[in-house]
Amino acid sequence: MALDPHVSRFLDMMALGGSNGIDLPARREGLRGLSKLAAAGLATGPVRVRDLTMPGPGGALALRLYAPEGEAPEGETPGPGLVFLHGGGLVTGDLDTHDALCRTLCDAGRMRVVAVEYRLAPEHPFPAGLDDALAATRWVTEHAADLGIDPTRLAVGGESAGAGLAARVCQEFLGAGKALAAQLLICPVLDVHGVGASRRDFARGYFLDEATIQGDLIACGPDALPNPRFCPLRETDLTGLPPAHIHTAEYDPVRDDGETYAERLTRAGVPVVHARHAGMIHFFYGLGRLVPRSRPILSEIARDFSDLLRAPTPTV
Repeated sequence: MALDPHVSRFLDMMALGGSNGIDLPARREGLRGLSKLAAAGLATGPVRVRDLTMPGPGGALALRLYAPEGEAPEGETPGPGLVFLHGGGLVTGDLDTHDALCRTLCDAGRMRVVAVEYRLAPEHPFPAGLDDALAATRWVTEHAADLGIDPTRLAVGGESAGAGLAARVCQEFLGAGKALAAQLLICPVLDVHGVGASRRDFARGYFLDEATIQGDLIACGPDALPNPRFCPLRETDLTGLPPAHIHTAEYDPVRDDGETYAERLTRAGVPVVHARHAGMIHFFYGLGRLVPRSRPILSEIARDFSDLLRAPTPTV
């Protein structure tokens, strides 16, 4: 399928703005600005929001709890929950840049969402972000009832680099003998060292580009190595991992990361639902008002994943 016309218009706008040589502070500010622009005027249903802190490996860790309005308060009739890890190459992003996305997941999926503001490189080289993701998921598991979440229906998910963290959290929880109900991986980055033809075919001009990926790799520091902790796709045994919903975009350099992982999980006997979204690019799900099709797609992603968590025995 050809690029969605609104995606094409967005890419033209980005090309006019130019991004060559942009430094990290400007890139972080640019993501904040893009997120505000994309979210402007987009209404979700009423969602209760509460900022929390927890003790993390590097100090206090900020979390944000989203709960659908009209559901029972925390501590009463717990329901499904999702620990959400934002994208941004492990160097950008925070609770505010992904606020609209989390509100949609919460409202459309009628599930509680706990967003995590993990430490970013280069100030905090890898594995600081992964350590925070693991600590936050453990903390939510231990405090699930207080958060209104049924611990047997707690999932982990994320988008882009955050989806890569989520995949590794599932792998390490399994290795520690702990269970999560499911995983939601949206345009996941699972091996920054490259996999598949999509890295070549969409290396430039499709929002996320190869130069940015390589710059983020350098920023993550000397421990960002081609091993399963940094590249979950390199984990050799995927048997026993939780059911996965994996979403990829047709015009995304990391498209083949998610599709290869879906194939490997299926071969390992893990229930998988995979969808490739035609005409879309990386981060389409966060473009809201700029790409009208992205909003119903994200809502459908949330509803389908919530159905998985609400099933008597979570299956796909």
